[in-house]
Amino acid sequence: MSGTTEGIAGQASRDGAGGRAGRAAARPEHRFYTGMALAILATVLVGFARSFYLKPVFPAWPAPPEPIFLVHGLAFTAWVLLLPLQATLVARRRVDLHRTVGAYGAALALAMIVLGVLGALVAATRPGGFVGVPVPPLQFLAVPLFAIAQFALFVVLAIARRRDGQAHKRLMLLASFQMVTPALARWPVVMDYGPPAFFAATDLFLVALAIWDLRTRGRLHPVTLWGGLLMVAAQPIQLVVSGTEPWLTFARWATGLLG
Repeated sequence: MSGTTEGIAGQASRDGAGGRAGRAAARPEHRFYTGMALAILATVLVGFARSFYLKPVFPAWPAPPEPIFLVHGLAFTAWVLLLPLQATLVARRRVDLHRTVGAYGAALALAMIVLGVLGALVAATRPGGFVGVPVPPLQFLAVPLFAIAQFALFVVLAIARRRDGQAHKRLMLLASFQMVTPALARWPVVMDYGPPAFFAATDLFLVALAIWDLRTRGRLHPVTLWGGLLMVAAQPIQLVVSGTEPWLTFARWATGLLG
């Protein structure tokens, strides 16, 4: 009897030690993903401060006049606020609440896709085109639509892979990276160098994810590899495609849907 008791106690001790070791090993991962979420949030807040968040302080700063962009901004803000919240819930082992919030996040993502497409089409039909963009609007339309398409793809894949935590969290980051580019395009220094600078600055987030993979896994996670390649390849492709006649034909058709 005493031997059995000692065996159970020893097993419990080992289980407890293993649990503590597992939690300790998970802490750097939680810090990384929470840090990435906060970095995305900070980038968006700084990028859209003058045209949205602090608009009363910068009344002369150009901003979209249509009401849809107020709803658009609130929805996208909710997303970047949701990122650190979800990372924190996982870090605190509230996976149940993380999943509940995630269901609302999926609905929010759908609303963002609709608002993103509508907002891009509205801007492309505006007489002056996209605010602060000296590029023909039908041509520049490729940039937001490519970003929305990638956001939608990565979110759908993240939902499909929600039971695979490592794939899910990387896909959610890749989806959120699509909001970093328009934010960085409004940063005081970056905005002076055009799309190559916007994309290069965004890719720094992808580089951080790749470094994390290499340090913790010794190789890139398949999501980081293939999702990252898609994201990087889409950057020059959209610039090349945007000036072609097939794209302009599509853009004229799409904007014509608004009447």
